[in-house]
Amino acid sequence: MDFLRNIDIGTVAIQFAVLLFSLSIHEAAHAWTSDKFGDSTARLQGRVTLNPIPHIDLIGTIVFPLLQFVANFPLIGWAKPVPTNPVYLRNPHKDQIFISLAGPFSNLAAGSIAFVLLAILKLSWPQARGFIELMTFAGGIPGSGSIMAPVLGILYWAMVINLALAVFNLIPIPPLDGHWILYGLLPPGAAAALERMSSYGFIILYALMFMGTLRFVFIPVRMARDLLLSF
Repeated sequence: MDFLRNIDIGTVAIQFAVLLFSLSIHEAAHAWTSDKFGDSTARLQGRVTLNPIPHIDLIGTIVFPLLQFVANFPLIGWAKPVPTNPVYLRNPHKDQIFISLAGPFSNLAAGSIAFVLLAILKLSWPQARGFIELMTFAGGIPGSGSIMAPVLGILYWAMVINLALAVFNLIPIPPLDGHWILYGLLPPGAAAALERMSSYGFIILYALMFMGTLRFVFIPVRMARDLLLSF
C-alpha cells in the first residue's frame, strides 16, 4: 500500500499516453515506408495511422511497460509488428532494412522535436526553467495551476521516451527492429540462427531489464537533459 500511495498518477498517465503515441509514430513509419517500397499490406490493414489501437501488442505495449513501472524505469516497449510481404518489395533484402530503420528514425525525430520545443519554451518563458529542472531531478510533473505544467510534462516525456525508444529498438533481439536490421545484413545461415531466437526475445529483454543492462538506452536521454539544463 505504501508503494501505491507514492505513485504520481498524473505522471504515469502522461508517460503511458506518450508511450502509446510514440509507438504509433514508430509503427506508422514502418507501414508508410513499406508502402513506399511497394508493399501495401500494412496500409491496407490500417497501420498507417497514429491511432494506437491497431498497433497495441499485449506483451510489448502493456506487460513490458508495466514491469518497467514496477522496476521504476521510464516506460519503453514495442507495438504489434507491421506485416510485410517480401513478394511486393522491389529489393526485399535491402528494403527490409530501410523499413526496419524507419521506426527508430521516427522516434529520434519526435524526440528531437520535443527537445527543440522544450528549449524554445525554456528560453522564452522564465518559469519553464524551474519546471524542467524539477522534472529532471524529481521525475514527476510539478503541481501548478498553469496550463504549461502538463504541456511541459508531455514534451519532457516525449523527449525521454522517444529518444530511449530509438535506441531500444535498435537492439538486435526479437521482436525489436535491430533484429530485422541484423537479419538483413547476415548471411542466410546466421540469419536462420538469429530467427530461432524469436520465441525467447521477450524473456531475454526481461532479463536484461532486471539486470540493469538496458539502462544504456537512456544515454542519449541523459545527454539531451544535460544539454537542456546547460543554457
